[in-house]
Amino acid sequence: MDERTAEGWTRRCTLRAMSVAGTTMLLPGCMTRRDPEALTFWATGYEGDYAPHLMTAFTARTGIAVETQSLPGTAAHEKFLTARAGGSLPDVMMLPSGWVAEFAMIGAIAPLPDPALGEDTFPDVMRALTYAGQGYAMPWSVGSQVQFYRRDLLGELGYETAPVNWDGWRKLGAKLKRRHPDRYAMLMFLNWWDTLITFAGQAGAYPLRDNDTRGNFRTPAYRRALAFYVSLFVDGYAPRVSSNEVQDPVAAFAQGWFAIYPSGPTLLTDLHRRTAEIAPEQWGVVRMPGPDGHGAVSAINNSIAVSATTPRPAAAWALARHLTSAASELRFQRMIGVLPARRSAWRSPQLADPVIRPFAEQVEQPARQPTIVEWERIRLEVQIIAERVVRGGLTIDEGLATMDARVDVLLAQRRRLVAAGKII
Repeated sequence: MDERTAEGWTRRCTLRAMSVAGTTMLLPGCMTRRDPEALTFWATGYEGDYAPHLMTAFTARTGIAVETQSLPGTAAHEKFLTARAGGSLPDVMMLPSGWVAEFAMIGAIAPLPDPALGEDTFPDVMRALTYAGQGYAMPWSVGSQVQFYRRDLLGELGYETAPVNWDGWRKLGAKLKRRHPDRYAMLMFLNWWDTLITFAGQAGAYPLRDNDTRGNFRTPAYRRALAFYVSLFVDGYAPRVSSNEVQDPVAAFAQGWFAIYPSGPTLLTDLHRRTAEIAPEQWGVVRMPGPDGHGAVSAINNSIAVSATTPRPAAAWALARHLTSAASELRFQRMIGVLPARRSAWRSPQLADPVIRPFAEQVEQPARQPTIVEWERIRLEVQIIAERVVRGGLTIDEGLATMDARVDVLLAQRRRLVAAGKII
C-alpha cells in the first residue's frame, strides 16, 4: 500500500530514506509535490545521489530551497537534450566537461558572468569549458584513471608496486598467468573508452587533424596505443568483458580475480567502505603506465553550468558558486571521493593521503584532447570499433582505417561549417 501522508510523502518513500553519516538523504523521485520557489539541480552518479547534502548550508544561508534529481549516467545526455528541446532544463546542472561546448553551442547554458569563476583550477581544465572564446561552466571535480593494484598478488610475483610502463604490464601479465591461469592481470571493460584513450594520450597521439575536422587514427602513435591495448586481451591478460558482465568489480578485485583495475577517484570511496572484503593494506594506487613511463593522461572532469533560460539567474549562479566552493568540494571529497577542481582546496590536510597523490600528479599533466562538440560521440564510436578489433572482427590496421572513416562521417557537418568560415 502506497498511502499518502499529509506532508506529501508516501510511506514507501519514507522507507527508502537512507541514513548517511548521521544525516538523512532522500532518494530522487520521493517528493510528490514540488516547491515552485525552489531552484532545481540535476546531476549523475554519486554526485546526483549525494547532492542534497550540499544544499543544506546553501538553503540555511540564502533561504533558497533546492530540489535535486539524480540521473542515470547512461541516459543523462539524452535527458538533458530532451529537456532543452522541451524548455524544462533545471536551473543548475552538472555536466561532464566534454559536454559543455555542445550545450553552449545549442544555447542551453549561460556564459560565465565573471571570468574569475573559472580560475583557481588545474592546467587545461577551462579549455574544455570554453566555447567561442567564452567560458560556460565552472570546474567542479577533476580526475583521471590510475592503477588500483593488489599489493599481495603483485608481491607474490616479486613486485613492490604496479609497473609504470607498457612492457612492465605485459611482463606482469605473463608472470601472473603462469602462476594463476584462471586469473587476470587487469580488468578493462570493453564498452568503456577510458583506458584506450588514456593509452593514446600516454603515447602522444592526438585523434583528429585538419582543424579537428577529420580522424587521425592511422598514425604510428595511435597504432602503438591500440596494438598494446588489444594485445592485453589477445594474450589473455585481460578478460574480454563489458561492464554489464561483471556485476560487482570491487568484489571481483577483492577476491583476486584480477590484480590491476584502472579506475577513477570514486573507487577510493568504494574501497574504504568495503574494508571487510579487502583491507586497506591489500591495495595501492600508482599512475597509469605509459610506453616509457608515466606520461600525460586524459582527464575525467565534471563541471557546473547554469541554464540559459533559468528565471532566477542570480540565485542560480549563487548556487553554482556554492557547489564549486573549496568547502563544498572538500565535503564532497569526504563523502564520495571525487577530487576538488579548486587548487585552493588541495591545501587541505584531508588531501594529504598518499593514495591521492597519484591523482594530483596526473591532473598536473593532462593529455591534450579535442574540445569539439562531437568528441563525446567520437569516443564512443572509437571504442565500439576497438572492441571489434579485440574480439577478432577487424585487424588493427582495419580498425584504425574504420575509425578514420567513421569519424570523418561524424565530422562532415563540422567540415562544412569550417569551410564556410562559421567555425574557426
